[in-house]
Amino acid sequence: MAIYSLLPTHRQPERMRSWCSSFQTTHLTGRHYARWIAGGVTFIGVLWFIVLPSLFGRGKYMGPPFHDLGPPPPPPAQHHPVLPESPPEVEIDYPPPHPPQSAPNSARSDAVRDAFLHAYNGYTRYAWGFDELRPKSGGKANTFNGWSITLLDALDSLWIMDLHDQFYEAIPAVANITFLTEDKFAPFFETVIRALGGLLSAYALSGEPILLTRADDLGKALLPVFNTNSGLPMYAVNTATGATRPGWNVDAFFAEMASCQLEYKYLAHLTGRTDYFTRVDHVIDIMYKLSPTTDLYPTQWSIKQGKPANNVLSVGAAADSGYEYLLKQYLLTARSEPRVREMYLKSVRAIIENLFFLSPNRKLLYVTDMNRGTVSRTFEHLSCFLPGLLVLGTKMIDMPPSDRELHEWAAQGLAYTCYVSYADQPSGLGPDEMVMDPWTINDGSSGQWISHVKAWIEEGKPGGVPPGLHEPAPAKDGSAQDYRIKKTDYLLRPEVVESLYLMWRTTGDERWRERGWEIFQSIEKHAWTVYGYASLRGVDRETPAKLDEMPSYFLAETLKYLYLLFVEEDIIPLDRWVFNTEAHPLPVFEWSQWEKVQYKIPL
Repeated sequence: MAIYSLLPTHRQPERMRSWCSSFQTTHLTGRHYARWIAGGVTFIGVLWFIVLPSLFGRGKYMGPPFHDLGPPPPPPAQHHPVLPESPPEVEIDYPPPHPPQSAPNSARSDAVRDAFLHAYNGYTRYAWGFDELRPKSGGKANTFNGWSITLLDALDSLWIMDLHDQFYEAIPAVANITFLTEDKFAPFFETVIRALGGLLSAYALSGEPILLTRADDLGKALLPVFNTNSGLPMYAVNTATGATRPGWNVDAFFAEMASCQLEYKYLAHLTGRTDYFTRVDHVIDIMYKLSPTTDLYPTQWSIKQGKPANNVLSVGAAADSGYEYLLKQYLLTARSEPRVREMYLKSVRAIIENLFFLSPNRKLLYVTDMNRGTVSRTFEHLSCFLPGLLVLGTKMIDMPPSDRELHEWAAQGLAYTCYVSYADQPSGLGPDEMVMDPWTINDGSSGQWISHVKAWIEEGKPGGVPPGLHEPAPAKDGSAQDYRIKKTDYLLRPEVVESLYLMWRTTGDERWRERGWEIFQSIEKHAWTVYGYASLRGVDRETPAKLDEMPSYFLAETLKYLYLLFVEEDIIPLDRWVFNTEAHPLPVFEWSQWEKVQYKIPL
């Protein structure tokens, strides 16, 4: 029946017998001569099928549709990919692909898209219906709520990379996800940036209505996190009952409470639900009231009191996207909210003046943490989002020329340090955390970057290149690197390639593309597995060890930014789209008249 089903309807045996029976009953019954005609036709047909093939030989063209059929075509697209039998428990040691050392950018973008497809197909084949793929074993894991987070995170990447067939095949699965789960708590921050952001971006790009419906469903289910004394969001929510719970160690991290405004303000605009706006903008109210006393926001906050709960200042894991969203919500709402622009500019000035330092020998520019005036000198991979943010701000908002120049210098110097942290390693991939070397006590200099910049300007700008922008060559010798590695993992993180993409897109300097290509080649060389791509441990070795993890953000962010770095078309123009912190682009929009009145936005 499988082969017959390939034939036109009238050549399928059951339907053929039914049709012949009907024809015979209607037209041939009682007509003796017709039986002779039918018998003759049958005899000739038998000769045609039996004799002629022996005369002409197998494989000769017999006329459609009776030529050699070859392998059957693939089955039609289904709502869910058919899961294979359980994969082997151990990784098959197939050689990874080797992208060419030098290739035109069109070939490079194709190579990145192939890498994305390899990761995505591994997920759909071996982990469909689960959150993430286990890329060494071919297993699957629910690292979040079992809501297929990799699928939701990858939707807009499918669209951007012109993989529309795969995109539409995924839509029924998205439509059937149950966001109301009684036995689990959804982490608010991660769910907003990955799932809600992914749905909204995929809707904005494709116009598929079901995606907005599901975004609205999820947005409403998460909203009870704001039912607190201060209005600051709790860590997690049970989407079925509305119960909430705090994090394990602290009430709220700055990054988590201040990184929901892009998604919820856009959703408010699409749906007209005022609660979406007022809940998330109240967080900005609390931050704005604190601004007269500080331009930097501590990493931990008390949900009960609505105030900072420590004195640690950082742009790393506990703070990063909180600063990012100040600029980006200003851009997303068509520059209609001037107070967030003010908060962004004041914060960046304070970050540059307090948290930017130079290493003592190579003069690498880095950003670090501070606790009550004590500098940790820890430099996180996560902090490498900052060069991209800074250079984006210089192109997109008005600021004094001196500030613009300082931001551009900071972006360029920090972006190079982020890149060279990869180039320094035998694997070509950067560590998750480093501790930079201190300046010697009798040197007379703290290493604070702004002090060196001011001294350089006062001396007449000797050499024409600001401190921290000299771009020293990679140093494979660990003793000459000006840092020690604290965490040797490479977790497929996107922050460095994100900044390389934004540096190239805003400056046109092709060196950023070449540096991104180096990184992609190293990912292919070391992270590729037969099932997908693996996080790594030991980037300071020639061959890092593979971990059995492929985070969803690898498809949402890392490969998307690499693709956009090499594709020639400006697919996501930066003046019309704003990336959330999970690299989901949302379209710039303008508030309507009633919305401006309702939300007290300047007319």
